[in-house]
Parts: sequence; structure tokens; C-alpha cells
Amino acid sequence: MAVGIVHDLAVGVHPEGADAWAQQDFLAAGTSVGAPPDAFNSRGQDWGLPPWRPDRLAASGYAPYRRLLRALFRSAGALRIDHVMGLFRLWWVPQGEPPTEGTYVRYDAEAMLAVLVLEAARAGAFVIGEDLGTVEPGVRERLRARGVLGTSVLWFERDWEGDGAPLPPESWRADCLATVTTHDLPPTASRLTGEHVELRDRLGLSTRPLAVERAEAEADIGEWLAVLTRLGLLAAASPGASQEEAEVQAVHRFLLRTPASLVGVWLPDAIGDRRPQNLPGTSDAYPNWRLPVADPAGRPVTLEELAASPRLHALMKVLRGEA
Repeated sequence: MAVGIVHDLAVGVHPEGADAWAQQDFLAAGTSVGAPPDAFNSRGQDWGLPPWRPDRLAASGYAPYRRLLRALFRSAGALRIDHVMGLFRLWWVPQGEPPTEGTYVRYDAEAMLAVLVLEAARAGAFVIGEDLGTVEPGVRERLRARGVLGTSVLWFERDWEGDGAPLPPESWRADCLATVTTHDLPPTASRLTGEHVELRDRLGLSTRPLAVERAEAEADIGEWLAVLTRLGLLAAASPGASQEEAEVQAVHRFLLRTPASLVGVWLPDAIGDRRPQNLPGTSDAYPNWRLPVADPAGRPVTLEELAASPRLHALMKVLRGEA
């Protein structure tokens, strides 16, 4: 583990937890952090986490923020920051109101970034920012200027300023962590089969007819499979691999062709799990963060079975360049 442990900094803390109680002077009561409506969540999101008060942070010289970073960097080779756009602005949702009634509250990004990169430099660690979702202009450029890596997810990497086609691997940015999916998105097996569309429709998260959502998802996957075929990545599947396994291996081979500084693997993808670990926009309707890693049939996999999994080992060979 040349990098070491990559710690994760969540966007906030539980409103009834010890952190919220101990730092209540620095957190905004009666509000929570969320996200405005976007292409993935047309109803917006409310994460139920109290935001930092920018005025109190500034008055304290960013002391609680600095203490938090020092504690994390003490045993980290790198730090991933969830919703890194929160260093610039956060979507505040008033208690009792839907996410659509929220508003952006700005932070002193120069000060927040300065503290962050200073503590990272002192620890000899680097920083990965999750810059996905609604990202205002200039944010990625300012993060890049300070050496903060971004996050690029395969399904979102398209030529949005051109014809909208999947972005060829050589056109990806280098200063990023490249992944196929994330904990907030469907596992790859689910996306390939369209099961994620059916799930979102059952839970009432879609605002369009199921047929429209299904057709759009099928077209998206079709475009990507055509790219993988054209690049010869599907034909390079491990001996004995199923069609699904071949496609999962192919998208990871694609990542290896990009100039990305890091490539990440979502563990359920290595087993064939079809269930999202987290479904943004839900709380009681879905068991977020409570699902053990499972095989394609939904059967929980033990640690011993995981370590011995032929499917996982075949994918690791791909990532090591042995297949």
C-alpha cells in the first residue's frame, strides 16, 4: 500500500451525535445540508446534516476545521473529501422544508482551501475531491491549481461541449481518481441490466415515465458498449468470463487507458452485487449503508468467500495488467 490509507471526510455529522453537541457553536441549527435538483435527483436531496456556519468558522480562525483535518491526516496517506464543492458553497435546506426550497450559502473558499492544503502538506498526504453533481464554474480549476485531485466517473465522462458522445480515454483529465461508479450510484452490473431504473421507479424517485427512463438508460449503455467493442476491450475478457463479467472487466480496462493519476474499484463490482449501497434522496424507503456485499443473487458474501472469489481475482489481474 504505497499510498497508505485513504481516509474519507464526510460532508457533515449526525445532528444528534457527539460532534454536533461539542461544536454546536459552529454548526447552523435548524438547517441541513443537501443538493438542489439535478439530472440524477430531480427532487433534490436533504442529507440531514447540520452545516458549518461560515461566520463562526472565520471568527475562530477555522480552528475546528483545522483540528478535524489534523486528526484525519494523522494516519492517512490521502484524504477524500465528500462533496468538495462544499468548501465553496453549500445548499442549506430549512428544517421542515423540501430540498427544492433550499438556497446556497457561500464559504470563504480561499481560507478553506488554504487550511486544507497546508495540513495535507504538513502530513505529506494528498487530497481527492469528489467534484460530482452540480459544480459551479471555476471550482475544478481552483482545486487543480492547489493540487487537489478530482473524481471522474465513467458514465458521466462525455463530450458535453460537443456531440455528447462518450469521452475517449485519452481525453480524460490526468489529475483525478477515475472510477466506473461510486457508493452513491448503481453498481455496474445493475446499470448494465437497467435494474437501477426499475428500483428508482418503484421508490418513486423518477419524475418521468418508466418507459422513457428505461429507453434512455438502454441507449446510454449501448453507446458505451459500442465504444468498448471498438477499442477491443470486450474481446480481451478473461477465459470463462460471462458476458456481464466481460463487460465489467472492459470498463475497468478503459480506465487504465486514461491518464488518470489513480484508478478506483467499487468492491461490489468485483463480486457482481446489483444493489446500490446508498440511494440519495431516500431515508426510510431504502436500507442505505446497511447492505452487506452480496453475490449476483443477493446472497451476502463472507470475507473468506470474498478473498477466494475467482471473479474478484480475474478483475484484479486486469488492473495489474496481467490479463
